[in-house]
Amino acid sequence: MTAEFELLVTRREPAADAVVALTLRHPLGEPLPSWEPGAHVDVVLAAGLERQYSLCGDPADRTAWRIAVLREAAGRGGSAYVHDELRQGDKVRVRGPRNHFRLEPAPRYRFVAGGIGITPLLPMLAAAEASGADWSLLYGGRTRASMAFTEELQRYGDRVTLAPQDETGLLNLDRVLDGVPDGTLVYCCGPGPLLDAVEERCPAGMLRVERFRPKEQAAGADEEFEVVLARSGRTLTVAPEVSVLDAVRAAGVEVLYSCAEGTCGTCETDVLEGSPEHRDSVLTEEERAAGDTMMICVSRCRGARLVLDL
Repeated sequence: MTAEFELLVTRREPAADAVVALTLRHPLGEPLPSWEPGAHVDVVLAAGLERQYSLCGDPADRTAWRIAVLREAAGRGGSAYVHDELRQGDKVRVRGPRNHFRLEPAPRYRFVAGGIGITPLLPMLAAAEASGADWSLLYGGRTRASMAFTEELQRYGDRVTLAPQDETGLLNLDRVLDGVPDGTLVYCCGPGPLLDAVEERCPAGMLRVERFRPKEQAAGADEEFEVVLARSGRTLTVAPEVSVLDAVRAAGVEVLYSCAEGTCGTCETDVLEGSPEHRDSVLTEEERAAGDTMMICVSRCRGARLVLDL
């Protein structure tokens, strides 16, 4: 069961133009759950506003979690609330941590970040450095002033390449990714076009990505299917225009969810029988092939019946 807390905003500071960093602590000073690089938390900002933010502090520090939030002019209200309403001393509900972007052991890493996509990579860089791995970071943004945490990155010297678009143009991905030796893992987070470009250059199995927006899916026509809820003892019919999540909730079965877009992983559910048709932007190809879990907010069934651990 994912833990949920009411945490105190103990520090609020600018991390770059239009980016604010928040430090969250337990009001009574109690230790927070442990986490690993790549983890994120769900932050309940206000009624109807719940967003996911990567933890970008030190995993060894159990006293505090740090997140960073970019103000998005075309956003849905979450970033505006953080920038305009949330202040030091305020309390927020936080759920997690959850991790679908784990740093796997490897002798070599190539990290690629675009804009606020630097946040989940920050603790990965520290872990890669501590492990003695060969690693480098290519970090792009619109301008140098818009790129968060650049001062922290100075400690790594020439392992880090900063590439503000107004100074250097688009990221030179070919220079970083061409001829990458076997055994290298590439971690990328940022805007969808950047992730798509990196995917085109990386062999299968080498790349790990985290998306802020759902990836376009070439899904087939929706068909009606049956869902058996093993723990609840219910059998539901999921109509073509209805998601599994909506059908489950309509039946009165409580399930955690957040983005409803297949990007956050909150609604991940174990599959006991049947073959899911994966439409999320979270699971790796290996996890999709295994078919052990699915994101019920967007994914469907390849056959006539699914049995879920609900």
